[in-house]
Amino acid sequence: MGRGRVELKRIENKINRQVTFSKRRNGLLKKAYELSVLCDAEVALIIFSSRGKLYEFGSVGTTNTIERYQRSSFTPQDEHVECETQSWYQEVSKLKAKYESLQRTQRHLLGEDLGPLNIKELQNIEKQLEGALAQARQRKTQIMIEQMEELRRKGAPSWRHE
Repeated sequence: MGRGRVELKRIENKINRQVTFSKRRNGLLKKAYELSVLCDAEVALIIFSSRGKLYEFGSVGTTNTIERYQRSSFTPQDEHVECETQSWYQEVSKLKAKYESLQRTQRHLLGEDLGPLNIKELQNIEKQLEGALAQARQRKTQIMIEQMEELRRKGAPSWRHE
């Protein structure tokens, strides 16, 4: 007896989301392998986790299959367009990965999504926060000293009672 339909939406619980990712990733990799063996098909599968970890399967090597795909997807007259498109695609991919990394870092610095991090990563975040706090305190002290000096220059009455 099978399960009912699963509503396709983001799983909010981090642990459940990670477990589902692992199970479905393994199932997808297994299906790709089975398709390549049973049907003598050339298959390549690339998966990036939300933390940026790469998982891949290639029946004859992922790189070989991607190169074959690129050769079959473009005609010779499109070579210049292909190179330019590929260059822009790579740039967009790099920027997207950097953006996602920065978002993850920001969430971590705000104390969010800390569950999957190990001790070393948590210690690194703690060190970054301590450094930022020290800089903020130093700047606050500097501003307060400047304001006190400004008040003294203007001849403001002393706050001390004599």
